Amino acid sequence: MFQFMTAKIYRPAKTAMQSGKAKTHLWLLEFDQEEPRRIDPILGYTSSGDMKQQVRLTFESQELAEAYAKREGIEYRVVQPKEPARQAASYTDNFRFNRSQPWTH
Repeated sequence: MFQFMTAKIYRPAKTAMQSGKAKTHLWLLEFDQEEPRRIDPILGYTSSGDMKQQVRLTFESQELAEAYAKREGIEYRVVQPKEPARQAASYTDNFRFNRSQPWTH
């Protein structure tokens, strides 16, 4: 029985521990889970026999990731990145002379 491989193509968001945007310009291709994880009855660890869960392919652009998936016959879905809702402000912006709100304690 032949199973189709399915994958997700996305651009990761920066982690909460990052102040910069390192590694957020790359696109990732990750394979979907094909079998459920099992809990080891003795130690309580979760495990899976699905080795493709360990594979994460990186690409410079969405188009390259899609071209790879098409070439290899992988069904895929693209998750578009969400842009942050607010702009980062610097500390010095608190002391600008032309603030829109007065500075109070």
